[in-house]
Amino acid sequence: LVRHQFIAIEKKVSDDGIVYEQFSLDPLWQKMYYFLKTERVENDAQEKQLEEGELFRRFEEEFSRPLSPIEVETISMWLDEDRHSPALIIAALREAVISGKLNFRYIDRILLEWKRNGIQTPEQAKAHGEKFRKYPSRKTERKSIEEGAYPGFQWLEQS
Repeated sequence: LVRHQFIAIEKKVSDDGIVYEQFSLDPLWQKMYYFLKTERVENDAQEKQLEEGELFRRFEEEFSRPLSPIEVETISMWLDEDRHSPALIIAALREAVISGKLNFRYIDRILLEWKRNGIQTPEQAKAHGEKFRKYPSRKTERKSIEEGAYPGFQWLEQS
């Protein structure tokens, strides 16, 4: 065990000045800590890889076709550079599907808007999307005014 560095023999001196040897398990604890830490990192990496694979599969499923290399690169940039979680990207995809605008630029704009508003979880994104759909924009109000929502004087019709 000493040769494989699982235990160590340490020399100690007592208060009386007597020199003695003592076994130490510190090397064993350090090896166990390192092993568990490495195992956890490997498990996290495998989990992340599976989650990202699921993300790419979901995009291909929603688009009903394989992704182009540029689209794969765009998703990778969302993950690596923008640091969006796969769950948040899937929420943005879901939002685009609900809106009927299934393209990468629209999804990118959704993610940018969420980043500006500090949205980091799918739950926050869902609440933001519901709030956004609840209040119509000014453009839809203007359309209803232009379409004759207000009764006005008709010059061509004589009463």
